[in-house]
Amino acid sequence: MYSQVENGAAVEVVVVDGDVWLTTAGRTVEIPAMWLRDNAPDALSRDTSSGQRLFNIVDLPADVRVSDAGVSSDRLEVVFAPGSHRTSFAIGTLLGDSDRGDLDHRSERSKTLWPQADAAADLEPVAWQTYLQNPAPALRQVVEWGFVLLRGVPAELGQVTQVAETFGYVRETNYGRIFDVRVEPNPVNLAFTGLAITPHTDNPYRDPVPTLQLLLCLHNAAEGGDSGLVDGFAAAAALRAHDPAAFEVLTRTPVTYRYEGDGTRLAAVAPLIGLDAEQRIREVRFNNRSMEVPLADPARVRDFYTAYRTFAELLYAPEAQLNFRLGTGDCLIFDNIRTLHARTAFAAAGGRHLQGAYADLDGLSSTLRTLEEQPR
Repeated sequence: MYSQVENGAAVEVVVVDGDVWLTTAGRTVEIPAMWLRDNAPDALSRDTSSGQRLFNIVDLPADVRVSDAGVSSDRLEVVFAPGSHRTSFAIGTLLGDSDRGDLDHRSERSKTLWPQADAAADLEPVAWQTYLQNPAPALRQVVEWGFVLLRGVPAELGQVTQVAETFGYVRETNYGRIFDVRVEPNPVNLAFTGLAITPHTDNPYRDPVPTLQLLLCLHNAAEGGDSGLVDGFAAAAALRAHDPAAFEVLTRTPVTYRYEGDGTRLAAVAPLIGLDAEQRIREVRFNNRSMEVPLADPARVRDFYTAYRTFAELLYAPEAQLNFRLGTGDCLIFDNIRTLHARTAFAAAGGRHLQGAYADLDGLSSTLRTLEEQPR
């Protein structure tokens, strides 16, 4: 049977062995009956307030099938058997034309990679007042490019958490809701010294790792102490393209990240490069200061260190590092499981004081989707 959908294209609906086949514009999609019944959007299947499913998979007949189907306006109308449950679906959604997009903001699929720092150097800082009026472009930049620099944020103690709360929730750790990045007399972390810090992931010894980090500059009159960012996903993608054997080693070899100090003992086991179920890059966990490689089969250990060195050379390449200096009121927000951060050494004289906080991408993604779905 044929009908017309909103874009004017004819749609053919055929039921074959209890499943539905949709054809439009020369394209055919097969949709299993069980998927349709499980995803039925009607009020008997979903709570009208929360949208949550009202049944379990075992509540459905194992032999569920579509007994009848047709098109009404832009919706597919179906009747199931056994029984006679009726429901309907937006045809655009079934054909993959939904505007929901890629809901996973974690994997490389939703990123713009920048293997050369020059590609990201043209991204302009966002004025704090502009951000407050419309946070969406800055949050979108964090998702796509891995970072954004806000300028003109009030340089006040505790303000960094207020920045985080504009899009999500503060992730409290043993360092507190807020941590001070400055020279400390008895540092529990090399970050609290004036030493140079090479590109790294913060808190790799946590499971899960905080996926966002914020650093607000309260004062920076020290000689040195410039900041740097590296796109870890771009380096991992380059490794995959040019040395797939090394890439496989780093995605399959678990290492231990450990932190012990100040009454805290943390450890997590994970590979340097994490993949999702479709083998896309989803996480880079790189920190030379806290990584321990198990003493296992000698051949595996040698292979790991060869791959590790190759990956590190990509991450440490001068052309891969975006360098800049944080000034008073600058707030850097970056994806901690993608964008490695670094700094040059600095002298304690003059003073350099940043305040930091952690947050997570799920909160940012939720806020971004809400903002982008609002009518303009």
